[in-house]
Amino acid sequence: MELGQVVRAVRSKRVLLGDDVHPADVVIKDGQIHEILPDVSLRCGGQVLDVGDSVVMPGIVDCHVHVNEPGRTSWEGFWTATRAAAAGGVTTIVDMPLNSIPPTTTLSNLQEKLQEATGKCFVDTAFWGGVIPGNQLELRPMIQAGVAGFKCFLIHSGVAEFPHVTDCDLHAAMRQLKGTGSVLLFHAEKEVQQIAEENGDPTQYSTFLKSRPDVMEIEAIRTVTELCLEFQVRCHIVHLSSAKPLNLIQEARKAGAPLTVETTHHYLSLSAEDIPAGATQAKCCPPIRGSANREELWSALGAGQIDMVVSDHSPCTPDLKKLDTGDFIGAWGGISSLQFGLPLFWSSARKRGFQLSDVARLLSRNTAQLCSLEQRKGSLSPGHDADLVIWDPEREFEIKEANIHHKNKLTPYLGVTLQGVVWATIVRGRLVYREGSFSPEALGKQLLIPPRANQAQL
Repeated sequence: MELGQVVRAVRSKRVLLGDDVHPADVVIKDGQIHEILPDVSLRCGGQVLDVGDSVVMPGIVDCHVHVNEPGRTSWEGFWTATRAAAAGGVTTIVDMPLNSIPPTTTLSNLQEKLQEATGKCFVDTAFWGGVIPGNQLELRPMIQAGVAGFKCFLIHSGVAEFPHVTDCDLHAAMRQLKGTGSVLLFHAEKEVQQIAEENGDPTQYSTFLKSRPDVMEIEAIRTVTELCLEFQVRCHIVHLSSAKPLNLIQEARKAGAPLTVETTHHYLSLSAEDIPAGATQAKCCPPIRGSANREELWSALGAGQIDMVVSDHSPCTPDLKKLDTGDFIGAWGGISSLQFGLPLFWSSARKRGFQLSDVARLLSRNTAQLCSLEQRKGSLSPGHDADLVIWDPEREFEIKEANIHHKNKLTPYLGVTLQGVVWATIVRGRLVYREGSFSPEALGKQLLIPPRANQAQL
């Protein structure tokens, strides 16, 4: 079967149906899952892709990706980011409103972003808007235009064109979002009184870690929970790194806060003790914390206290990582992992008793729900888009520069051996990736999300 072709059906001895794996044929019609026939009993002809005993699952929905186009395309761009996504079994990404120039903080800037992305996406792509000081009157027009929701920072974002918000800004934004059904995402760190970061050796990871202590996340999440309860606007905490605020989150949910939380592959895979001096490719904000904290995150994930796992793919050019000096304080904070999220998660999760159904729930279904795509994405169900990842959970591979499809190859996972090889990726019934090769054209669509029914009051 040629890349780019329409697939009529996918046949496998291992199709994830609900919580269990069964032999089945996934029949595709008009880009959607038409029916799922058990026991490999296909009753139709046409383009059938028989994948043997490879696992067939819903495509990954990565709702936290920094594509950086327009404006910082040397860091990443839609062409390279979405090819990397396809190679990793990711069938939908949601682009963050920064670090592109301009940021997605106005309707006009969103339209520029959509224009830039046209014809460059190998997987389906949705878009977050941003909340910055003074742009509250842009929020409802962006909702009408189809953004998935909005993101804000409670601390300096790292780029001047996306300033962080004050309590006053947040109240203004919340008043605009109330009743819309939209969601506000928080980078949940706040400045607190602390020892100066310059007090230690900047090439030691411990110096950087001390400059972003857990209390910064605790205090930020305290603010988020109070706002969420007061305004009853959907709120979401991005890239939780510390397990210490989990009690605050649980208490707020019990009190009726519509609050969700994600963590990332790097917080679940890496630990502070193992980061060598000068290894700035592992710098991100919030920071990677200790191994005991990592195990607490895994426990919270298993207990349902953390709702989803994402990449927070945040690449940059190598010079910004300050590898020549190994300066953790001065280096850009961001980790590239979009292509490797599925095997990164599975390699660690399987050792802790997680099942394939947990992978689909945490990496596909719940992420689709966050960005209001659950009626189309994230599940193997009739009527959903035929977005499939076909992979071998038992097979191992080593991450090498030659097999990385991100624009910049710098990643803390270089040389790491992972379990779980993606064989093929299907987006809306079209074969976009197979065994290292891509469809000849970018077949992804822009996903503009219709305002919810309760937005009629807008």
